Amino acid sequence: MTASTLAKRIIPCLDVKNGRTVKGVHFESLRDAGDPVALAAHYACAGADELVFLDISATLENRKTLLDLVSNVATEVYIPFTVGGGISSESDVYSLLRAGADKISINSSAIRSPELIERLALNFGAQCIVVAIDARPDECGIWKVYSHGGTQNAGLDLFEWAVRAQDFGAGEILFTAMSKDGTQSGYATEALAQLHDIIQIPIIASGGAGTKEDFLNVFTSGKADAALAASLFHFGLLSISELKSYLKDNKIPIRC
Repeated sequence: MTASTLAKRIIPCLDVKNGRTVKGVHFESLRDAGDPVALAAHYACAGADELVFLDISATLENRKTLLDLVSNVATEVYIPFTVGGGISSESDVYSLLRAGADKISINSSAIRSPELIERLALNFGAQCIVVAIDARPDECGIWKVYSHGGTQNAGLDLFEWAVRAQDFGAGEILFTAMSKDGTQSGYATEALAQLHDIIQIPIIASGGAGTKEDFLNVFTSGKADAALAASLFHFGLLSISELKSYLKDNKIPIRC
């Protein structure tokens, strides 16, 4: 069975800074969205298929992910739980898995040392390794990859880097369209569809969710395997149950 025939996944994202869930626009102008532990518990009960927890300032602050907070979230959820932020070694991954994470997400460290993807996949299994890619189009429309929380141009082409990450052993790609982040203007479906056509591993779409129709479009036109959203869920603009009902009515294979 190919990734595209599997049930599509709805994934709330908890961007965490200073122990609080935050959300901004284009990775800036952050506002408080609540307690991550309480939000995680809410989403687990509300029908989320998975959760993503990103300690968004860990790399910039040159520190590790907050293990206590990860552990507290893990005790509240029974769905797959991905953690990212400041991960740069096998010992980091081991500590996070022991704290309750099911999968880990790496971004800047993978760009700095692509061989890390291979080592982690060999030690923990490819299904555990998500490579997150933050990218936006330049003035010529070419999608460029950014690291360190979207603050540094990594000098990489989105599509070339995604293929390399897959070849090094990534189990999934989490693609965030920085130009769409927090805008609620719809996902970057053209770029997502292009990614789908050149790699074989699942793609999680992030950045731009604003309506139920945006999710329908990302699963059809964008060919994504999963859709991640934050502010839409955090601020009560759309419930997961309402979204899933809509997608089922539109013949999208979705988990109950």
